[in-house]
Amino acid sequence: MKKQLIVGALVISLTGFSGTLATQAFDFGSVLKIGGVGVVVSKFGEQLNDFLNKLLMKNGVGTNYATKVVPVISVGGGGYVGAAQVVGPAEQVEQVKAVGQIEAGFNGNLFRAKALIPIDAESITNMHRIQGVGVSAMIDVRF
Repeated sequence: MKKQLIVGALVISLTGFSGTLATQAFDFGSVLKIGGVGVVVSKFGEQLNDFLNKLLMKNGVGTNYATKVVPVISVGGGGYVGAAQVVGPAEQVEQVKAVGQIEAGFNGNLFRAKALIPIDAESITNMHRIQGVGVSAMIDVRF
């Protein structure tokens, strides 16, 4: 309940700045496709993670921290909207189950902001931020 109040307060404060809360529009065509992102991430997560680590290392921006690919959940809609690689100390990265995404417009939608929060649940109803973990890459899933 406490976390829901915090998320609610964040949404209200973002709404106060922008006048309206904008949500990410995704036209996947069906709930099956949205749910399919979770399946794709669970099936190919390790391979995606290895690919990203090699890509980043090849370009001289690799890391010695632990990494992991998890689904991205839209806090406004509650559905899977993509995937992300998280990075940080191994113990904290292990706790991450998803990345919560909150999106809003600012100053008449002149600016758009997406907050990406590593969380310990694959649901927005009872989530907690995992401190010390960041998002290092976003992954689009094409259907």
